[in-house]
Amino acid sequence: MCFSHGAAMWFDRLSRLTSMLVVDRFRVAVAALAIATHVVTAAEAAAASLLRDPDIEHGLSELAAPVLRAAGLNPKRVRVLVVDDSSLNAFVVDGQTVFLHHGLILKVQSAAMLQAVIAHEAAHISNGHIARRMGNLRSARTAAGLGAALAVAAAAAGAGSAAGGIAAGTASSALRGFFVHTRAEESAADRSAAHYMTSTGLDPQGLVDLHRAFAGQEALSVGRQDPYMQSHPLTQDRIRVAESYVAAQPVAPPSKPEDTYWFARVQGKLSAFTRAPKWTLRRAPEEPHADVRLMREAIAHHRNNDLKAALKAMDAAIAARPDDAYYHELKGQILLENRQLQPALDAYRTAVALAPRESLIQGSYGRALLAADQPKAALGPLEEARSRDFRDARVMRDLALAYARLGETGMAALTTAERHALEGRMEDAARQAQRATTLLPRGSAPWQRAQDVVIASEHANKRKKR
Repeated sequence: MCFSHGAAMWFDRLSRLTSMLVVDRFRVAVAALAIATHVVTAAEAAAASLLRDPDIEHGLSELAAPVLRAAGLNPKRVRVLVVDDSSLNAFVVDGQTVFLHHGLILKVQSAAMLQAVIAHEAAHISNGHIARRMGNLRSARTAAGLGAALAVAAAAAGAGSAAGGIAAGTASSALRGFFVHTRAEESAADRSAAHYMTSTGLDPQGLVDLHRAFAGQEALSVGRQDPYMQSHPLTQDRIRVAESYVAAQPVAPPSKPEDTYWFARVQGKLSAFTRAPKWTLRRAPEEPHADVRLMREAIAHHRNNDLKAALKAMDAAIAARPDDAYYHELKGQILLENRQLQPALDAYRTAVALAPRESLIQGSYGRALLAADQPKAALGPLEEARSRDFRDARVMRDLALAYARLGETGMAALTTAERHALEGRMEDAARQAQRATTLLPRGSAPWQRAQDVVIASEHANKRKKR
């Protein structure tokens, strides 16, 4: 678990927190916009880092699945990812991803509230709100127009100061509201979200509670409002309508134990890594789920450099759920960060065996093999991780390192080029891709991939000059 390399620190200390992987300076909004516009440059990109953790993402997928299915979306295709931002916000920039700020996840007080957020954002996808905005963006042909759009996207992703720099000097007024939903759209999304929740047996009271949590925001100046309030305009009418959905239910549906569990686990792990260990150890005994309490204590002890206590708590959590791949992965993290390489590899192997399709676990295993100076063995899990999740720039960096250690400089250059392209650093990507084409066998599949990066960078450069 870690923060962006752009920050001076990751949570407490850099070397301690690597399980929650950040896609380093991954341009959340811009990467999605690049798909629609085919243009992205380093100067235009705003750094909105993702917090990547297999356990948290799995828990969010469990919570999101019923509302996504009700929205007509495939839970295996639409992912819920966490943005490294303590403010309260959630947004979508394409039809495949719901982004939640970690501050919002920690703020909501029940699984139903978090599911209401996801249902509302899913409604924006299903109702075509994002598709319309993407259509509008495709029509923005000038560099100034694209700069303005990217600035708004950056602001939506929580990088407001960077966004101001992007927008400076551009004709931004036409696209300033790119991610600001109209009140009509918000009302429509509320109706859809309430329908999704009731149709799947979830309590729509979560939607009411969510609105009430933001009810006082309208009285604040814009500068003091939470980003969610600015991009999701709220009125008392919307609260009353949401309350009518609840009143229409003859009996409030009971909370689902599995939803309560995964909500506690997501919040528990996130808070254990973002809040002080002392706070965690004081609050953990209140946790009704024994294994979640033990996990939170293990993380707190780990961050306090108490390996013995951390492993004791972690082993107890694993004893409660022996087939839980994510607990074995966390144990591997704790051991790896304490340079206990062989036990760490054993824990990661168990995690991979239990969840072979989990890309973040595969990536962690590959990283542990690199730490143990086994680059050849690391290639398999790292390539598997990359094939399942293109977003993970850190896996691509590890792949480049593994190839370099094995003397495969062409593949190292290619992987680095693809990582730079993912991050929007197209000039750097072009340089590395050109280098790769001189090192790889001409006409081979890797050589063609390098050519693709060169062509993509040329197209981006041409569009930038228009």
